[in-house]
Amino acid sequence: MDELTRAFATRGDLAHLALFLWATSSSGLLIWTLRELAASNRRFNDFVAEIARLNHFFNDDG
Repeated sequence: MDELTRAFATRGDLAHLALFLWATSSSGLLIWTLRELAASNRRFNDFVAEIARLNHFFNDDG
């Protein structure tokens, strides 16, 4: 990684290096956020399904 940074520094492309690092970190954060959102939706769907099962159980009893 040090050689890559040195190559960018000698050519004066530090702005490109900073932009690349920002873009990769932003993309990684977006992927992580979407995974967490999908997991949250699955948990909420499980919760709603369990509530529906309990409602069905209690409504059939009476």
